[in-house]
Amino acid sequence: QVVFALNQTLLQQESLRAGSFQIPYTTEDLIKHYNCGDLSSIIFNHDTSQVPNFINATLPAHERITAQEIDSYFRQELIYKRNERMGRRVKDLLEEHPDKSFFFAFGAGHFMGNNTVIDVLRRQGYEVEHTPAGQAI
Repeated sequence: QVVFALNQTLLQQESLRAGSFQIPYTTEDLIKHYNCGDLSSIIFNHDTSQVPNFINATLPAHERITAQEIDSYFRQELIYKRNERMGRRVKDLLEEHPDKSFFFAFGAGHFMGNNTVIDVLRRQGYEVEHTPAGQAI
């Protein structure tokens, strides 16, 4: 699986460089939607941009299965479980120090798709609000 993932990553990078493959959104698109608090936009559906995309229709059936297994592993281990851990740590700090104020910062990937850090905190009963860029806290 590691060799497959490395080969697919290299193929994607070569295709990007050659111009035969393009990402459907730009970094500016990501920043704009993030700043607007629009994390449920089409750009972020199905956890795009969080893990490499190894699944494509041109793969033979056995390689497509491998790609799906890797994708599932990445989502579970690198995204969902980390979001659960980080959300639990935030909750624990808030409960241990109810008289203190906190500022938590996470990478944008932890706010995209399903099972985000925000989702974890909301399931714990917290109200989470977006603060637009430039707005005083």
